[in-house]
Amino acid sequence: MSFTHNDPGSALDAAAFEQTIEGKEARLYRLSNGKGLHVAITNYGARLVALYTRDRDGAWRDVVLGFDKLQGYLDDGDYHGAIVGRYANRIARGRFSLEGRDYTLAINNAPNHLHGGKKGFNAAVWDVVSASERELVLQYISPDGEEGYPGTLSLTVHYRLADDDRLEIHFLANTDAATVLNVTNHAYWNLNGQGSGPVLEHELFINAGHFTPVDETLIPTGDLAFVTGTPFDFTKPEKIGARINDDNPQLVHGAGYDHNFVLMDTGEELMLAAAATGDQSGIRMAVYTTEPGIQLYTGNFLQSLHTLKYGLTDERRSAFCLETQHFPDSPNQPGFPSVLLRPGQVFQSRTDFVFPGAAK
Repeated sequence: MSFTHNDPGSALDAAAFEQTIEGKEARLYRLSNGKGLHVAITNYGARLVALYTRDRDGAWRDVVLGFDKLQGYLDDGDYHGAIVGRYANRIARGRFSLEGRDYTLAINNAPNHLHGGKKGFNAAVWDVVSASERELVLQYISPDGEEGYPGTLSLTVHYRLADDDRLEIHFLANTDAATVLNVTNHAYWNLNGQGSGPVLEHELFINAGHFTPVDETLIPTGDLAFVTGTPFDFTKPEKIGARINDDNPQLVHGAGYDHNFVLMDTGEELMLAAAATGDQSGIRMAVYTTEPGIQLYTGNFLQSLHTLKYGLTDERRSAFCLETQHFPDSPNQPGFPSVLLRPGQVFQSRTDFVFPGAAK
């Protein structure tokens, strides 16, 4: 099996992504910076379908797990490449209170609410505001009461490729009533190329001195725990799999890593959050964000049940996610950074995935 591509611009059939869903047209869009990045995105769920970059030998590799037909995403329960919301990650028991009112959300990750509910932003056909060679701008209007959330929310996401082999993801949102908001991109990364096997030999750095411990249902306890002396210390590059099977209660809860890391505040608006290197390809990726946290998820619940691009399957731990975010269950955790958005306020968030060239 080869994990390299001669022509990333023609590796996917755009016609396989064309479908009318609830009166809206889903399509595939391609972006290229004419240098080291080619990207494919569908407006169904505003999903990152593929990202091609060059390995240490100069060959193109697709480093994002995904499907080569829209139907794969329609059947997907793992949020491949999607923009998730209205609240990314978990809300305990699907309940929260806001300005004196109680709200009840769907329980779709029992006993909790996950990634916006049974039909979150990942399952919507987004409107295309503009599309060019380097930038795709998508918008979704989430009506008041959708999945139990208050307020009509207007959310725009900008996908843009920069000259320095950087994929920029910008979010802008506003609401007509007080609500909670936490959005992220849920790409599954394998820097050796999709289908190249487990990611356990990848080296990973996370710029975090603390993480948020969770209970057995993966809801934060409210504490901030030091990473020092634990399997959660990635302040120096470590192999993802070096300690993933340690006898640690937190790893047992998540069946591996499925935890929020509290990013160190460097005082910069766009902070370095994480960096990873593929052991076979040498492909390097750095993540910069304006968000206070990042969720490391190591594909612990992938089960080889789905056929992905190029006829490959989604094996357990064959990818990792680095989901920049506010913390899980923040609406119920007054000590966590606020996720409240009120009328008249503009929500802004940015995350960049940078590919500085492969390590030799």
